[in-house]
Amino acid sequence: MSQPIEITPLKDTPLFSPIKVGQNELLNRVVYPPTTRKRSLKDCTPSDLNVEYYDARSKTKGSLLIAEATYVGPQTIGILDTPGIFTDRHVKAWKAVTDKVHANGSFIGVQGWALGRIASPSVLKEAGIDLHGPSAIYPDEEYEKAAIAAGNPIKALTEQEIHDYIYKTFSSAAKNAIAAGFDYFEIHGAHGYLVDTFLHPSSNQRTDKYGGSIENRARFVLELVDHLSEVIGADKLAIRLSPWAKHQGIKAELEEVHPITTISYLLHEFQKRADAGKQLAYISIVEPRVSGNKSVAVEDQTGSNTFVGDIWKGVILKSGNYSYDAPTFNTLKKDVADNRTLVGFSRYYTSNPDLVDRLYHGHSLEPYDRPTFYTNNNWRYNTYTNHGEENTHDQEVEEKRTVKEISVTA
Repeated sequence: MSQPIEITPLKDTPLFSPIKVGQNELLNRVVYPPTTRKRSLKDCTPSDLNVEYYDARSKTKGSLLIAEATYVGPQTIGILDTPGIFTDRHVKAWKAVTDKVHANGSFIGVQGWALGRIASPSVLKEAGIDLHGPSAIYPDEEYEKAAIAAGNPIKALTEQEIHDYIYKTFSSAAKNAIAAGFDYFEIHGAHGYLVDTFLHPSSNQRTDKYGGSIENRARFVLELVDHLSEVIGADKLAIRLSPWAKHQGIKAELEEVHPITTISYLLHEFQKRADAGKQLAYISIVEPRVSGNKSVAVEDQTGSNTFVGDIWKGVILKSGNYSYDAPTFNTLKKDVADNRTLVGFSRYYTSNPDLVDRLYHGHSLEPYDRPTFYTNNNWRYNTYTNHGEENTHDQEVEEKRTVKEISVTA
């Protein structure tokens, strides 16, 4: 395992200045952005391990966490042991999580997730669900082989199915999120999942009003944002975008239409709505230092998100390997100097439950163990400790500790 990262204190930087996000005032700008983790029950209900995890990472008052990628409906599943928010049971379990975070004086959102064409075709087949996307286009040959082998070839969504996603599936999930006590509902519009695939010519070759021109390819996203803004309020709504991620079949700057062109149009439309009184809580942008779950070396980065702040005037959450220039964090300091940027840490928030406090004081960051991100026991999940605490967790014991149902009252 790698060595701890030495850092300099950031307490005297704008990272620790208050900022208003929607109707809430954060006391710092360090955010835990959504990740994919596999510590939920088989029916997609959050577990006792989830409660512990988010409780431990929200102890610094006024912090913001965004819960992991969470299915918005039964037809959006495709990876086992991951959570959902489409049943009453899910809502009650998530409420146990949000209650802990709020008791700590912090805030929490949830990321609404629909896998689309990259879902496991065999998992969907077993559940009696079709594999689908904006068009019947696979991310690559391996996905195609898997779909054919499972007897679940990809199908293009019909217009009625698209409308059902907007006005039923996502709408219900957003309402459930607020009922569960979440402060924000973030649409997962990044990394080659369903919402993202509507935006790009390589994954969307429809000939109806949801495909073709930039305006048509963005229609699904904008109709979704407009509807959810009415359902829960724009100030509780956000969206995540990844302009530069070459991940799960998305080609970024190699697309027929450059991502700056596509994302700029979206941002312009979001700003128009903000100017009309319906400003989103924040726009989450993945930095080019990360593509999917992989870091991108500086010399291999192909773009910049500078254009985002030139168009969108609201709060921006930027995430992606901010630790690359530690100990000084010069990139972070530059980004938060605009007084409207939040910065996301996910990998080091995993291995440092007290990350906000460590950044404030300049305490070293404990290394993370990537392979354990996607296991389903408690080892390297709730077994990291705060600065100065001795780690007495036994790996063998924690690997035997698997998910359990949360005890919640009706």
